[in-house]
Amino acid sequence: MDEVRPDVVVDIDENNASQLLIEESHNRLVVVDFWAEWCEPCKTLMPILEKIAAEYEGAFLLARVNADDQQMIAQQFGVRSLPTVMLILEGKPVDGFAGAQSESVVRQLLEKHLPPPWESLLLEARSVAESGDSTKAISLYRQVWETSEQAIKVGIEYAQALVDCMRLDDAENVLETVPKIDQDASYDQVFAQIKIKREASRSPELEALEQDLEQDPQNNEVKAKLAVQYTGVGQYREALELLMAVLEKDINHDDGATKKMLLDTITSLGKADPLAAEFQRKLFSLLY
Repeated sequence: MDEVRPDVVVDIDENNASQLLIEESHNRLVVVDFWAEWCEPCKTLMPILEKIAAEYEGAFLLARVNADDQQMIAQQFGVRSLPTVMLILEGKPVDGFAGAQSESVVRQLLEKHLPPPWESLLLEARSVAESGDSTKAISLYRQVWETSEQAIKVGIEYAQALVDCMRLDDAENVLETVPKIDQDASYDQVFAQIKIKREASRSPELEALEQDLEQDPQNNEVKAKLAVQYTGVGQYREALELLMAVLEKDINHDDGATKKMLLDTITSLGKADPLAAEFQRKLFSLLY
């Protein structure tokens, strides 16, 4: 057997059975895998269980019982065939199956009794957001959103975090992934905030600069000033696109101030941000 973390996977014998199969089940779910060396289906199932246990990082304990070596324990649990898997919680079996099963079936069974593996990261994202570190919070929310395969509740929280940082376009893009049938009151609340903040951010100066640029599309001075306005109201893509357009014409525009602003904007988004990464690549291509 490969060496594994003792808080994730353990081998059971008569010395630790009571503690790890019964007592530990009052702290977390215990998944007991009864197996034997001669059992070919056991050799298929065990790697699946170990893989999932590693992903959950100790949210449940995988307890391996060699039914040949630990016949007394197998008899006490009424094991009649191998492999047999039992889920124990609060000292009692709550679910299980006999025979080898596919990974998807095993996951579905465990998901009924466990929070998703990304739940702890979601809690961390909430905590960081409450602490005021918005850049890190958004990065964490993005990770959870991607890991959870764009779970609805994660997407709405992620969109809210983006709104709080005036990342209105990004928030709207996230909300667009929510199916119509799942657009509940929390969705409506975030969407309304986007609308209100967008309207409130339309200052006379911003609108005047947009008009100036429409009349003179090649004016780099207007583009740079408008980029500053867009950054202030969270329209980061529009701001970065304008700054790149200026730098493509004049890499040292305003004695390097425009390039510095683009770099500062990228930094403010965070290195892991997809938008930041996109414009880092564009600037790199322009410079080299």
